[in-house]
Order: sequence, then C-alpha cells, then structure tokens
Amino acid sequence: MKIDNIKKVGVVLRPSTPELQEMFFEVKAIFEKYKIEVLIDNSSASMIGLMGQEFNIMCTEIDILVTLGGDGTLISAVRRSFDFQIPVLGIHAGKLGFLADLDFNNLDAFVQKLLIGDYRVDERAVLEAMIRSKNKETRIVAFNDIVLTRPSISKMIHLETLVDEKSFNTYYGDGVIVSTPTGSTAYNLSAGGPVLFPLTNVFALTPISPHSLTQRPVVLPGHFAIKVITPEPSALAVIDGQDMYEFGKGDVIEMRLASKSALLIHDNDFNYFDVLKEKLSWGE
Repeated sequence: MKIDNIKKVGVVLRPSTPELQEMFFEVKAIFEKYKIEVLIDNSSASMIGLMGQEFNIMCTEIDILVTLGGDGTLISAVRRSFDFQIPVLGIHAGKLGFLADLDFNNLDAFVQKLLIGDYRVDERAVLEAMIRSKNKETRIVAFNDIVLTRPSISKMIHLETLVDEKSFNTYYGDGVIVSTPTGSTAYNLSAGGPVLFPLTNVFALTPISPHSLTQRPVVLPGHFAIKVITPEPSALAVIDGQDMYEFGKGDVIEMRLASKSALLIHDNDFNYFDVLKEKLSWGE
C-alpha cells in the first residue's frame, strides 16, 4: 500500500509532556519544508500553548497521523483513529519502541522517502469487542490486548470462554489476556504467552496466574470469535492498559479480529526482529 499525494499530516503528542513543544515545532518545520501542512489535535495543542483541532475532525482532513512520544501514544492514536483508516507514523521521543521506531534525527530523510514512495505500510491485526449487558452494548477496539481480570486482589475469578459458540475453557485464576500479535510482546509476554510475528492474522489467549498448571496459552486463527461470560458479580475488561470497563454476571463479551487492520508506516529498512532482539536483549 502507498499513500497518494501527501498534503496534510496530523500530529498527536504524548500527554502531560509540555517539554515536547520544541520538538513539535521542529517536526512541523520539517514537514512544511516539503510543502506538507501540519495540524495538531486539541489536547496536544493546549498542552504546549497552541490552538488545535478536534481529533475526529482532524482525522477527516489528513493523509497520515504522526505521533510524537512512545508506544503508548501511538497505541492510543491508532485506537482513536481506527475507524478513519489513517496510516500512522510513530516518532519516538526517548527510547526506541516496538511501534514508535522512527528516530527524530532521521525524520527529514524519511519525509523525503515518503514523498517518493520509499517506505512501507504494515497492516496490523486489531481486536474488536462488544460488551453486551441488559441495558447497553459497548464497542471496543484494542491494538495490543484486552485483559479480563478480577476487580479485587483478594479473590480469583472464573471466566468461561466459548470459541465460535462452542465451549472451550474455563479459566480460574487472576484472569486471561486476549492479545493481538502486536500486543504479544506486552503483558502477554510477561504472563508467559507466546511472541507472535506482528503481521500474522492470529491472536493468543494467555491465562494470568492460573489456579491449574494445565492451563496454558493458546494461539487461535483470526477468523474465530471468542465469547466470555463469568458467574462473578463484577469483573474488569482493561483495554490496552488505557481504558477500563466493568462487566459481570449476565453480561457477555464477544471478541474477534476486526475486518480492517491498523496501518503503521515504517522505513523499508525497519526489521521487527532487530527491534525484538534489542528490546528483549536476546543473544546477549
């Protein structure tokens, strides 16, 4: 996939980081040098003393979305812009991230590559979930994972899972992580789950501190649909570590990979395995 005729970019900054003001102006100057207009969303703009644009309106006008911060900033931006299907470019303002991999010092050279089509756009699987209760339905989009867990540290939780409407497993412990390939190196990895290549169309179910030693992570094809119910009066669904929803007895959570993908812009030289080795210190 290539992006035709890039004329406008939108910028999102890491929250609560007003010191990014100077870097934003430098990013803006680089794009404008190549006749590309730069917009900034309201919350980022107010943080650095500027006027911005409402995020959803901005998304209807731009050709790409640029995040300045870390992986968390990029994940939030991907989720918020997902329905607009805008390619996202992550510039890391600090340490190299799994997702925000472009160094600011290389931005000028990369913009030149953007304009001649010397880049790639990776399609990453996204989880789409629906929480159904008696009174309402809540649609959720997750880029990394959905963690289903207990509301209190003092007790374990039962989670009954069905795959394509057929009984699959009952998890008893601290909860379960439903992870995309992109999210496999996040909480899923620390809970003993598998590392999944980010461009595959699968997802993983990983139990968190299960009561039984026979409970193991499972990788499922992306076309499967997962349904989770619980006899507990209260449980939590945590989305990408950023948002939290309550559910409980009588409620149903249905999860599947979305029919559309998140679109991430990378340099053609970007190598996922190089980043993986650096971040996880493999081979040392």
